Amino acid sequence: MSDPVVLITGALTGIGRATALAYARQGANLVVSGRHEDVGEPFARELSGLGAPTEFVRADVRFEADVKNLVERAVARFGRIDVAFNNAGTEGTTGPVTEVTDEGYQATFDTNVKGTLLCLKHEFRVMREQGSGSIVNVGSVFGLMGYPGAALYVGSKHAVVGITKAAALEGAAHGIRVNAVAPGFTRTGMYERFTGDDSVRDAVDSVLPMHRAGTPEEIAEAVQYLGSDKAKYVSGHVLTVDGGLMAGGPLFPSS
Repeated sequence: MSDPVVLITGALTGIGRATALAYARQGANLVVSGRHEDVGEPFARELSGLGAPTEFVRADVRFEADVKNLVERAVARFGRIDVAFNNAGTEGTTGPVTEVTDEGYQATFDTNVKGTLLCLKHEFRVMREQGSGSIVNVGSVFGLMGYPGAALYVGSKHAVVGITKAAALEGAAHGIRVNAVAPGFTRTGMYERFTGDDSVRDAVDSVLPMHRAGTPEEIAEAVQYLGSDKAKYVSGHVLTVDGGLMAGGPLFPSS
């Protein structure tokens, strides 16, 4: 695919930022979005400086008007969308199921689940008309397993996996591929908040098969593969990028 048009939500930090940078170095045409213009506009200039025509569009994926505007702005600027990385997400409120609240549920599911659905809705409308497109949703290994104290996050990522498979079946006849990348523990701000402090992170690293967490750049490479023609017969797939975590073995440090 020569100079693809790539749309990335949640592009200002972590995996989204690393993916935008990776595509920029390949000379893609980029539309990056996030909720903070004071971060997004300078980042768009940085990406443009790498030789990638880039536009930043402020968008909060919880709101359909924002998502619709984002997709329309991408098409107005570049005429099409070849790859969409639906990366915006949150870890939400952690804690035992006995402490789950309506507010916590809404905050987590509105971003991770509703946001993914809204992005798919409007991306599909563009890609069906052009007869092609690749969509990558951001999942998690916790969309394939459980984790104590994170029922809301785990539930939301299980939902993303199901949505990905359903959308892949709907898109197949229209030349649209839909997959998900499922990172394991990855060194992002979300990971730091999720684990709490360095001692917990060190303990987690010690029991991971490769004895380290992944990097955002490693996840970005997987996103690029799924988005590319190298994966043109891959759809409805959840690609774990977890250093072997899902292969089995201890997850939690011994007490």
